[in-house]
Amino acid sequence: MFKSSSSSSSQELPNCFYQNQPVLVSPLTPTPKHSLYLSNLDDQRFLRFSIKYLYLFKKSVNLDILKYSLSKVLVDYYPLAGRLKTSSEGDHKLEVDCNGEGSVFAEAFLDITAEQFLELSKKPNRSWRKLLYRVEAQSFLDIPPLVVQVTNLRCGGMILCTGINHCLCDGIGTSQFLQAWAHVTAKPNLDLPIVPFHARHVLKPRNPPQITFTHPGYVRNTPNKDNDPTGLSLNHYLQSQPLVPTSLTFTTSHILRLKRQCFPSLKCTTFETLASHTWRSWVRALDLSPSLNVKLLFSVNVRKKLIPEMPQGYYGNGFVLGCAQTMVKDLTTSNLHHGVKLVQHAKSSLSDDYIRSMIDLLEDKTVKTDLSASLVISQWSKLGLEDLEFGEGKPLHMGPLSSDIYCLFLPAIGDVNAVTVLVSVPESVAAKFEYHMMEDLWDKETKDANGNGFC
Repeated sequence: MFKSSSSSSSQELPNCFYQNQPVLVSPLTPTPKHSLYLSNLDDQRFLRFSIKYLYLFKKSVNLDILKYSLSKVLVDYYPLAGRLKTSSEGDHKLEVDCNGEGSVFAEAFLDITAEQFLELSKKPNRSWRKLLYRVEAQSFLDIPPLVVQVTNLRCGGMILCTGINHCLCDGIGTSQFLQAWAHVTAKPNLDLPIVPFHARHVLKPRNPPQITFTHPGYVRNTPNKDNDPTGLSLNHYLQSQPLVPTSLTFTTSHILRLKRQCFPSLKCTTFETLASHTWRSWVRALDLSPSLNVKLLFSVNVRKKLIPEMPQGYYGNGFVLGCAQTMVKDLTTSNLHHGVKLVQHAKSSLSDDYIRSMIDLLEDKTVKTDLSASLVISQWSKLGLEDLEFGEGKPLHMGPLSSDIYCLFLPAIGDVNAVTVLVSVPESVAAKFEYHMMEDLWDKETKDANGNGFC
C-alpha cells in the first residue's frame, strides 16, 4: 500500500537530560593553522545554515570511543574544527579560520526506547530540535561548523544528531565526513577510504567574470520591489503560514507507475519523475494563478561535469541548482511528460561553461537565489547517508532533524529503491497536497482491485 504519514501522528518527545555540559572536541594532533578560502558556491546566503541529520541506532556506542574517534577524524577534516569568519575581501565573503578550536559534543539521555521513537515520530516535529544541542551565539558565524549530540535511550539504543555548516560541506561532503567518522570508530586501524580534499580554488571565479548565460535560478536584489522581483509574495506567504510536514514514501512499484505516464516516448530517471510529480502536486495544492511563472530548483552534483573533473574527496559545495520553469496552467493541465522534459532540459544545460558562468555571476553579492515562486528539492536519497555504521549496526532511521518548505528526497530504510518525499506546506493545503501526490496511484490501485489487470 502507499505509505503516507499524516500530521496527526506526530507526538512530542520528552525532555532530554544532560548530566554534563557539552565539551569541545579538538583534533587529536596538531593541524594546519590557516584561513581556508570558500568558493562562491560555498558562501551563498542561501546556504548559511547547518545541515541537521538525525540517526536512530538500536545499540549505542561508547561515548568516550565516539569522542576519541571524532578527535582522530578531525585531524583529516580539520576545517570542521575551525570557525567561520568574514574574509578580508569584504563582509559578504566568508572563509574558515582553521584554528583547531574544536567541535561541540553534547551527551544526553532520553527516557524512551528506540521502538517508541519510531512509533511516536513518523516525521520531524518541533520537539525533535531538543535532540541537537543549541549553541547560544550572536550570529550564524559564531556557531561552530560541527555540533554533535549523542542521546542515549532507555533501551540501550542511541540517537545521533549532527549539525554541519552548509558553507563547508554539501550533502555529498557531509556524507563523506560522517562515513569517515564511522570508519575510524568501527575500524580504527584502517586508513580512510577517501582522503578529503580541502582546497576550494578549483571553483574560483574568472577574472574578469564572464557571465555568458542567463541563470533563471538567480535574481538581483531590487530595492524598490520588496526584494521580490516578480511582485509575488508566495514565498513570504508560505513563510508566514502555520506549516505542517507531509511525508510520503514511494516504493519501486509506485515510481514505475509514474514513469509509465512518460513511456515509451520519454525515458526518465526516478529523480526526474518524482521531482516533476512533486512540483506539479505542490503547485496544484497551492491553487496559484494560472498565469504565474513557477520554478523548480533542484540540486545537481557537478563534480564530474566540470573540465577537468573536481578532485576525488572534494567535500565542499560541489553542486549547483538546476532550474526548470513554466506557467502554472501549463504545469497543472499537462501530463507528467511536460514537467519531466523541463527537468531534463535544466539538467542538460549544466555544462562546464554554464557552471563557470554561474560561479562568475555569484561574484555579484546582490545576486540571490530566486525563491519567490519556487519549490526547492534536495536529493538525500542517493548519498549513502543511511548506511552509516559505527560498529553496532546500521541505523533504524535516518532523516532530517526538522522539516521546512524546502523539499527533501530521503532514503527509505529497508528499501534501497524507495524514496520518501518530505516537505512542509501550509496546514490548510496539506491534505490537498497529499491527495494530488497520491491520486494517480489511487487510480491504478483501484483498477487493479477491480480486476483490470494492472500490475
